[in-house]
Amino acid sequence: MTLVGMTYDLRIDYLREGYTEEETAEFDQPATIEAIEETLRSLGYRTDRIGHVRALAKRLVAGDRWDLVFNIAEGLRGFGREAQVPCLLDAYGIPYVFSDPLALSLTLHKAMAKRVVRDLGIPTPDFAVVEDASEIAGVTLPYPLFVKPVSEGTGKGIDAKSIVRDAAELDRRCRYLLEAFSQPVLVETFLAGREFTVGIVGTGRKARVLAVMEVLLRESAEKGVYSLVNKELCEEHVEYRLVSGAEAERVSAVALAAWRGLECRDGGRLDIRADAAGVPHFLEVNPLAGLHPTHSDLPILSTLAGVSYRDLLRMIMASAEERVFWRR
Repeated sequence: MTLVGMTYDLRIDYLREGYTEEETAEFDQPATIEAIEETLRSLGYRTDRIGHVRALAKRLVAGDRWDLVFNIAEGLRGFGREAQVPCLLDAYGIPYVFSDPLALSLTLHKAMAKRVVRDLGIPTPDFAVVEDASEIAGVTLPYPLFVKPVSEGTGKGIDAKSIVRDAAELDRRCRYLLEAFSQPVLVETFLAGREFTVGIVGTGRKARVLAVMEVLLRESAEKGVYSLVNKELCEEHVEYRLVSGAEAERVSAVALAAWRGLECRDGGRLDIRADAAGVPHFLEVNPLAGLHPTHSDLPILSTLAGVSYRDLLRMIMASAEERVFWRR
């Protein structure tokens, strides 16, 4: 029976160390780890909880090994934080589920990912990167613009003020984000069309779209943006609706091309937004998508599409095992 190690970052562990709610927004709840472990066991795997990258390092030095590691550890610092666990596992020759260090580092830096996507001919909003306040005045994109940290997830750094409409707003927002997040700021042309998230399972040519889901904000939501607040309280503020037909096909084509072009693996989701003419554009990809059964976007869209949580994890594991074991 395959022994599957589990690497992850628990939010409560970091809160106990003094980190803030926003700093830990991407990290997992105990319920998520319990759901993954229970599901893996129901699929016939043995499991071993490892925890974060430091716990993994101690276990590896102590001589512990696993047949496969189910990795959802986000890491805490730097553009390579999501790649820390895969790098360690690669060094010890231990295979793992989900993407490798190259894909995880590239996609965490949203501007770098957009450069690759743009080079592949996939539509993505025009953008600029502000690394220092002195560069703000050099942004020449037409307003309105959308402004966010270059390497955060779960809506961190995004709220109603993320949409800026003039130079004064741009200056204020960029200065705030540079100070608050200590990283460059991504400035994009704001797209006025519909917003979608796309779930994908598989790798390379065998990757396929599970479903396309539209994100609709309710009256109670923070206006105009899929922000941290709206994501944290999605049950109250957000309506999720499956998209079908020609619209879904157009969105799926962009998402699948980006997933393959960025060489993401096994399962994840992409954010796509249409412009005023209805043309879908790549915004970003999450190759370590949240896996809370009822609160995370990927399981939500899977459930709407009639794919159970168990079947979602079964497909992810099948993709990983085909990559790892069938090619040996």
